[in-house]
Amino acid sequence: MKKSRKPDYRKPLILLGIFLVYTILVASVDVQPIGPEGSSVGFAAVNGFFHKALGFNAIFYTLSKLIGYGAILLGLANAAWGIRNLIAGRSLKKAGNDILAAGCVYVLMAAAYALFEVVIINYRPVILDEGLEASYPSSHTFLAVTILTAAAFQLRFRIRDRQRRALIARILYVLAGLMVLCRFLSGVHWFTDILGGLLLGLALASLYLPIKYRLDLLLPPERRKRAKTRQAAAEDGQQEEA
Repeated sequence: MKKSRKPDYRKPLILLGIFLVYTILVASVDVQPIGPEGSSVGFAAVNGFFHKALGFNAIFYTLSKLIGYGAILLGLANAAWGIRNLIAGRSLKKAGNDILAAGCVYVLMAAAYALFEVVIINYRPVILDEGLEASYPSSHTFLAVTILTAAAFQLRFRIRDRQRRALIARILYVLAGLMVLCRFLSGVHWFTDILGGLLLGLALASLYLPIKYRLDLLLPPERRKRAKTRQAAAEDGQQEEA
């Protein structure tokens, strides 16, 4: 039997580091008042070029919202299933470590969302309904990428059949990619907002497996052994999907 390897803790740290450096650059490089009502945005030359080329597209905007709602519903369903297991088992451990790990990622995701609602890097290139709105990073992008990518990791612990598991993971990855593309083409964010949302989403989702691994270490020996077996199967699935 193949032994489970420890998750690579460097990947989320590297991605978070890249996101942090990128955010500092967005806030400080080529900042010009090219947005609505004279609002400023970094990398103004690049952002201005893409905004003028694309403009606002209602179709892609609607598609991105639908994908976003679907991702949020998936996250809520996952949370509801964990709560159901928690109530039935009357123990936090009964919720399932795969669901608890997803919950931890969701908490970090919500914290990031709240942070950038307060720390405004720049505003949207278009005014929709509520005047100037925070735009960096694209919240729809990083929420969908986080939930869908973490779900792809999580479902490997729930589905034994490798082909079915790989198919579902690919569908989730495609949906995440479509969200990034549709949000970019919709024109409701600057180009740098979309890229920032993608980086943050990937960084948060990459925390899932390390968190799951740490939670498994808290299990009794017999349950920990079974968890390691499922972890090894998940790693095999990850290599196949790549």
